[in-house]
Amino acid sequence: MMFGYADAFSRNIGWLTRAEQASLANKCVAIAGMGGVGGNHLLTLARLGVGRFHIADFDTFEIHNFNRQVGATVSHLGRSKVQVLAEMARDINPELEIQSFPEGVTSANLPDFLSGIDLYVDGLDFFAFSARQMTFDACAEAGVPVVTAAPLGMGAAVVNFMPGGMSFEEYFCWGKGTDEAKALRFLLGLAPARLHFDYLVDSTSVNLKERRGPSTFMACQLCAGMAATEALKILLGRGKVWAAPYSHQFDAYRNKLVRSWRPGGNRHPLQRMALRIAEGRLAKLNE
Repeated sequence: MMFGYADAFSRNIGWLTRAEQASLANKCVAIAGMGGVGGNHLLTLARLGVGRFHIADFDTFEIHNFNRQVGATVSHLGRSKVQVLAEMARDINPELEIQSFPEGVTSANLPDFLSGIDLYVDGLDFFAFSARQMTFDACAEAGVPVVTAAPLGMGAAVVNFMPGGMSFEEYFCWGKGTDEAKALRFLLGLAPARLHFDYLVDSTSVNLKERRGPSTFMACQLCAGMAATEALKILLGRGKVWAAPYSHQFDAYRNKLVRSWRPGGNRHPLQRMALRIAEGRLAKLNE
């Protein structure tokens, strides 16, 4: 059978108008990171009918990626993540325009990575602090809207950053802090409600100094669904976009959805209190 865009995405019609679907075919989304969340973001947005992408990742697939990364399979071991995910996306829509950045996002290629895009969706590794800070700063300067979604426990948390609104730095308050401090601020800024905290069964699996923590595929899939829905609203200019200082966390394990409002971001009194508690817990883990 021959591929046809209108036929391939016809079942989106109803939730989208035909004009909106045609508009998505011409939109360009940049995604840095093709791992746990980034790979799912790409495939979900491809199935939504977005027609152009810039994707970046310097990594290859390894066996420890299997529990959460959509491109991690035996046949893909040792292969470039951007190459594998580009192939998977083109298997959904062979008409896709994909510009790949196999060196990841760097200060040298960031202008090209963000050139001509309509939206940036953050798929970087949780601990990619310098790359994330650099990319978000560049998006704010260029007036590019951003969606960031984090897989937490068996749920997901989403924060949007819109042009002219609160910036990444204003919300997360990273400054020149240590990587450990940035990790805590990122985690608590994404999910002020902390719905995932109560069902962690093995706290030794969390080690910020070694840059590791537990993960689930369910959380990555939920991230993609939530982020793609925010992307749809931003790209089509349809529906209210709750941007920072608002955040949303949905936890499937606890069957809860919470919208949080933190004026001042991590400078908010409740956030400062949560940070002190988290720092105390972390100190005990590291004893």
